[in-house]
Amino acid sequence: MSEIKEKAQKWLNSNIDDNSKAEIEQLLKNDEALTEAFYKDLEFGTGGLRGIMGVGSNRMNRYTVGMATQGLCNYLKKTYPSEQIKVAIAHDSRNNSRFFAESVAAVFSANDFKVYLFDALRPTPELSFAIRHLGCHSGIVLTASHNPKEYNGYKAYWNDGAQIVAPHDKNIINEVKKIGSIDEVNFNKKDELIQPIGEDVDKAYLAEVKNLSLSPEAIAENSDLKIVYSPIHGTGATLVPKCLETFGFKNVTVVEEQVEPNGNFPTVVYPNPEEAEALSLALKKAEDIDADLVMATDPDADRVGIAVKNLEGEFQLLNGNQTGSLLMYYVLERWSELSKIKGDEFVVKTIVTSNLMDKIAETYNVPCYNTLTGFKHIASVIKEQEGKAKFIVGGEESYGYLIGDFVRDKDAVASCAMIAEMAAYAKSKGQTLFEMMIDMYAKFGFYKETLISITKKGKKGAEEISEMMSDFRTNPPKSFAGSEVVKVLDYLAQKSHDLESKSSTPIDLPASNVLQFITKDGYKISARPSGTEPKIKFYISVNTKLKDKNDFHQAEKGLNEIIESIENDLSVS
Repeated sequence: MSEIKEKAQKWLNSNIDDNSKAEIEQLLKNDEALTEAFYKDLEFGTGGLRGIMGVGSNRMNRYTVGMATQGLCNYLKKTYPSEQIKVAIAHDSRNNSRFFAESVAAVFSANDFKVYLFDALRPTPELSFAIRHLGCHSGIVLTASHNPKEYNGYKAYWNDGAQIVAPHDKNIINEVKKIGSIDEVNFNKKDELIQPIGEDVDKAYLAEVKNLSLSPEAIAENSDLKIVYSPIHGTGATLVPKCLETFGFKNVTVVEEQVEPNGNFPTVVYPNPEEAEALSLALKKAEDIDADLVMATDPDADRVGIAVKNLEGEFQLLNGNQTGSLLMYYVLERWSELSKIKGDEFVVKTIVTSNLMDKIAETYNVPCYNTLTGFKHIASVIKEQEGKAKFIVGGEESYGYLIGDFVRDKDAVASCAMIAEMAAYAKSKGQTLFEMMIDMYAKFGFYKETLISITKKGKKGAEEISEMMSDFRTNPPKSFAGSEVVKVLDYLAQKSHDLESKSSTPIDLPASNVLQFITKDGYKISARPSGTEPKIKFYISVNTKLKDKNDFHQAEKGLNEIIESIENDLSVS
């Protein structure tokens, strides 16, 4: 407690504004609140800097953002000592996002960097595109993605348009830690170095997305496909409707109640397309107009959730594994039909994402790389293969997908366009997307996944999550749903343990606090603390063969029963 109070006092004695000083004075009267605000410094996780807004070293505010930016500036100067350093900045619709973006621009310009600042809110994937398009060395987007309204965040990007990875991430953190006081941050903005950007970059980005189209004839045939889209008060409103129009879709209904940017997200509990509640208004609109497809993007438009009509004609939400697998199936099938597969292509997914994607890629003789969770790892593989092989498509179970490599982060704008095209293609074949999904299961295997997400807030919660992971390591489960565990993958120890042969092999991925248990029947159970939220997540994947689409409901019932049994075996909820 004395260390926490000392840190708070150091902030009080620095050159911060009077309102922040008054807030710290109040916190000093409440040990619990003071602890949460100052017990640690915000660190880069799988999504960069992210936290609750407020005063303190463990909060998102002008000063933590400024210190992170000054640390990044110092590192960029060391990395590019003789160059005019250029950076791009974007932000979402969250409260304070524009303020934080302008604060970041001030620090960059004060350090004599050329700054390209978007004139208004823009999707995260466009920031990734802009970095490469404008020849920048780095970039920042201010967003907390799909987190609750109390949060904001700071994603840092490198010159390839991807989020920062090792060794740069650790090196930047080290530079930030060298800053002994907020007073060492240079906030003295140089207006002449800040250039607004907007429509020109929009046009260049949308042109690249349009080039992804694989079935223009199917779109022309079904240009009146009824699409309902919601930006959930976020940045998707700026580009998704334009992108769908560019592709040729003429019947897009935007959910009026959710089109205006609003950092309080007044119509939803969480602005997260993974949550069914967030799509409730879109689904109501879809039922009213008898739509074919429902899509909704999160506040920074890098994730998309969809709903399609099931076999009974009712709208059903698809999870991230289902949508990602469908995208991979559609893109590889069309590439195959168009004779575009030459033998030097590849796809990428994360280790907790459905192995159905591996099966699909294997059928088309396209290598599928598996990475740690976080799209920055997918981008790393794309960068490693640059000049040797061509990236086609990839994704992760948390509703993030990428087609093509002109963006190096998950892209809900391009994904919305390709999902709509996929629906038009299915319709041209006399199918719904749901029927196309069942065909996919019949061809490659019926995979079913679910996610258990447990929230553990604050310092105490972090300790509880650490204890849970330790228990799973020291007392690993012997079986799940009556299926014996035959392999344990410990990504922190970077070892894969084959329990049948009693042998171990190295895992060729960076160390990460993830455990996976593989059973004799091919079930995959993964345990992983979130890098961006106070949560521990358990990913469950089971599978069976689907002989005929008429057996779909019976097969699904059987998989659901296995999942329920595994959930009981985990005993964590």
